[in-house]
Amino acid sequence: MKILNFTVIKLSTCLCIGILLAYYIAIPVIWSLYSSLILFLLLTVFLFLSRTQFIQTIWFGVLVYFTTISIGIVSTNIHNQKLGKNHYIHLKHTPKQITFRIKEILKPGNYNDKYVVDILQVDAESVIGKALLNIQKDSLQRKLEVDAIILTTEGFQEISHTLNPEQFDYKNYLEKQYIYHQIYATNDKLFRVSDTKHTLIGYASLLRNTINKKLKKYDFTADELSIINALILGQRQNISKSVYTNYVNAGAIHILAVSGLHVGILLLLLNTLFTPLEKIPNGKIMKMIIILILLWCYALLAGASASIIRAATMFSIVAVGMHLKRPSNIYNTLAISIFFILLFKPLFLFDVGFQLSYLAVLAIVSMQPILYKFWKPRFWLSDKLWQITTVTIAAQFGVLPISLFYFHQFPGLFWLSNIVVIPLIGIILGSGILVILLALLNALPSFLATGFGSIIRFMNTFFEWIASKEQFLFQGISFPILYVLTSYFIITALVRLHVKRNYKALVFLCLAILGFQIAILYTRHQNSTDTFIVFHKSRNTVIGLKRNRMLQVFHNLDSITANKTIPTFAVANFTETITEDTLQDLFFFRNKKILLVDSLGIYNIKSIKADYVLLRNSPKINLERLIDSLKPKGIIADGSNYKSYVARWEKTCKKRKLPFHQTGKKGAFILE
Repeated sequence: MKILNFTVIKLSTCLCIGILLAYYIAIPVIWSLYSSLILFLLLTVFLFLSRTQFIQTIWFGVLVYFTTISIGIVSTNIHNQKLGKNHYIHLKHTPKQITFRIKEILKPGNYNDKYVVDILQVDAESVIGKALLNIQKDSLQRKLEVDAIILTTEGFQEISHTLNPEQFDYKNYLEKQYIYHQIYATNDKLFRVSDTKHTLIGYASLLRNTINKKLKKYDFTADELSIINALILGQRQNISKSVYTNYVNAGAIHILAVSGLHVGILLLLLNTLFTPLEKIPNGKIMKMIIILILLWCYALLAGASASIIRAATMFSIVAVGMHLKRPSNIYNTLAISIFFILLFKPLFLFDVGFQLSYLAVLAIVSMQPILYKFWKPRFWLSDKLWQITTVTIAAQFGVLPISLFYFHQFPGLFWLSNIVVIPLIGIILGSGILVILLALLNALPSFLATGFGSIIRFMNTFFEWIASKEQFLFQGISFPILYVLTSYFIITALVRLHVKRNYKALVFLCLAILGFQIAILYTRHQNSTDTFIVFHKSRNTVIGLKRNRMLQVFHNLDSITANKTIPTFAVANFTETITEDTLQDLFFFRNKKILLVDSLGIYNIKSIKADYVLLRNSPKINLERLIDSLKPKGIIADGSNYKSYVARWEKTCKKRKLPFHQTGKKGAFILE
């Protein structure tokens, strides 16, 4: 089967190319609109000529693909609110009052409750756009609800990029959700304008709150209730860190995000439940419409996240196919769902969950039948266990390369976790929906609630036990993007060779393996360079000296293992050995001298002319005198200094036209 010969797959690929072009290249909106219009007109002319003259040329197909690429560019630009003239980012004055509506409740941080908000007004001017709201935690104040309209006198603040290399860039992550600024406020700076529900998502949030109030009347523990909310209602904000970590380390984190597995089971349940409708006139159409409505109602109830929207879209297409009783090709179904999802939500393409779910499904449908044929179990139970095992292994083939790229770890007992969780999730989802319905009707028997809680408790305990087997959790795996791409070439080549055992397939596999070897050699060469780096760490000084595959860390921390900055940097740079040492007064790196001046303010070393001066622990010095004395090429201030001192030093350097690097603003200082 030549997968790429399917037209819808080619069109979806072209749409993805258009989205990537629009995201990484600033293409003006007007240009993209005009180009799409011209291409569409040319396409219409070609279509008319091909029908009247019965001539089919390759140029028609090429034009279709370019038109689809252009549609991807237009869709990305249209959905980017920042490009609109009425986006708040284009305001030329400092806001005195901001009115916003709560759009989404996020997982709270250590010190703040977090929300995504829609900006409605700035002063008296109507605007559009989204922002991140941070509210200082206050146990005496009730949390804000979705759709609540709030006014504040606090202003917008920039969201900073990550200050250290190889760290998760929260600013970049938020920008992919069209969030460019944040607001910090305390409860006394927030003024409620309205608590009335305005949107379907708001009403869905109200229903979730009602469900939780009903469930709290029963003896569910906090961990059990948080897992029920995650598995059925799509809300993961209240899951404790320990429980979440257990699911991650057990390789079962995917079940906590309502996605294809949950919606697929729901579709089977609904299809069985409404089968009697087929016996009445027009019952089949009625059944399909009811199933589609209920699927999307569930998607709204579960928060309409990226994972639930793509799952609902895909299984809506499956439901229509089931009604029409046409043999639908799974690759076409996947491609159609991808096309429509990205057409309306183009930046979902960069969502990690989006990538993982589609790669997993693609791997299952292409590889599971191959793996299943390796063994033919004689008994029903062993056959079912083997089916689950092959599905799990196939899914891991699909997600392993990209999982290693994003998370740098591999749960060795993933197969055991999934053997338990796949049958269990169907029971939990079915009985969970029943429990919720009965709770809403105030008709939930205590024994049923207790039994359901026991199932959740068993699952939590089981994953805690799996996660405790640390010897099977492989962490700190370096896997750059080149490894990811070449790994997928190898996996594709292996599947192709199994399907068609010919010379071309063998050559393709050899080329894929050669590509992976070249990627290894190139990556090793890139990471063999020496690096001197001053990391940003609040109230501390951390300096790294990387030589080939060894990293020497000089610091005044209690422990570098508790700080994720160093381990993450080490993994990304293929570091094999990390050693620790105390801070020195002088560092030598590639004929450059870096002098450290600490709180004692001692720098009169006449025999040494420093190229750079690192100021740490807020030394009380006259910086102009230091510059005249040492004549450095640049001044560095790390995170251990008082902000007032750093501001004064920055002014001095600007006056003297000397480069000044503040790690709190510019990030880590790096010499290579």
